[in-house]
Amino acid sequence: MGKDVTIRRSLVVCVLALAVFGCREQSSESDKLPTLVRVETVAFAEHSETIELTGEIRARVQNDLAFKVAGRIVERFADVGDHVAAGTTIARLSPHEQQADLEAAEASVRAAEAVLRQAKTTLERQKALLGKGFTTRRQFDTAEEAFRVAEGTLDASEARLSTARQNLADTELKAEADGVVTARSGEVGQVVLPGQAVFTFANDGPRDAVFDVFETLLANELATQEMTVSLVSDPAVTTTAILREVSPTVDATKGTVRVKFGIDNPPAGLTLQASVAGKVRLKPERLALLSWSALTVSADGPAVWVLEPESRSVSLRPVEVARHERDVVMIRSGVEPGEQVVAGGSQLLHVGQVVAVAGAGEGQ
Repeated sequence: MGKDVTIRRSLVVCVLALAVFGCREQSSESDKLPTLVRVETVAFAEHSETIELTGEIRARVQNDLAFKVAGRIVERFADVGDHVAAGTTIARLSPHEQQADLEAAEASVRAAEAVLRQAKTTLERQKALLGKGFTTRRQFDTAEEAFRVAEGTLDASEARLSTARQNLADTELKAEADGVVTARSGEVGQVVLPGQAVFTFANDGPRDAVFDVFETLLANELATQEMTVSLVSDPAVTTTAILREVSPTVDATKGTVRVKFGIDNPPAGLTLQASVAGKVRLKPERLALLSWSALTVSADGPAVWVLEPESRSVSLRPVEVARHERDVVMIRSGVEPGEQVVAGGSQLLHVGQVVAVAGAGEGQ
């Protein structure tokens, strides 16, 4: 009985050993089979990308309008959006203080003129008496000095009068050029200081299409300095703008750079602060288009699996990616024209692995 059990156990062990050995042989044969992959042939061609940006129309010349004297605003004749002509009064301060200063200056001038007339009469009389020997040189010099002082006093009074007149005129805020009021900072009854902005004013004339773009876009060279600008609300309203200014600084909050395209003769529809779309074309560049599935990653960054034609094995090659499209990736460097890269079946590849190309027997 004990012998039978031992024999049976030995038989079971042998059977299991044969089964394991058979599986190993099968696995070994399977490992030797090349991995089936799909490949693409590298081909370079000229590619130019068109970038569309969204921005707004702004005035080429925009400034703040402010009173030159302090006072209380008593009248306002313009509001945001109003178009005003050069020289038009758009706000007025209470003129009482400046009017009183003007009247005082006028009185000072009249008094100075009277003193000057008296000093002139005295000087002429002393001059006549000196010629006849009826007065002294000292008295004549005193009369002459009084005349010169009276002249200086009159000049100072006239200067103060001119300033008073200008201050009174400055109680009226006038448009310096034809344009549009884009913002209002002062209200009737408000006390303002000299230089405190009351209106923001956009001059008529050339306009700018202003865009805030990410810094990475500026690394690409433009094919031309021109941009096609169209109105977002009415794409039929279009014009051509020329690159005029690129800000040297990056907005710390948004990480963007402000770019301005000048429009010298804007169409009627391109009003201030209108939203516009701009299309600009990048300079053509020789790039290779590959499927998204061909791109993988290595320790050095983006890479592709390159098929070695003689050994039929693959190697991992770092590449420089220019940009991404919806279904393709554009490669700037790292591969050569005519090389084949793995575009399908690359998930389990390793360096030096032998592969079989799908469809190779049909013409590859």
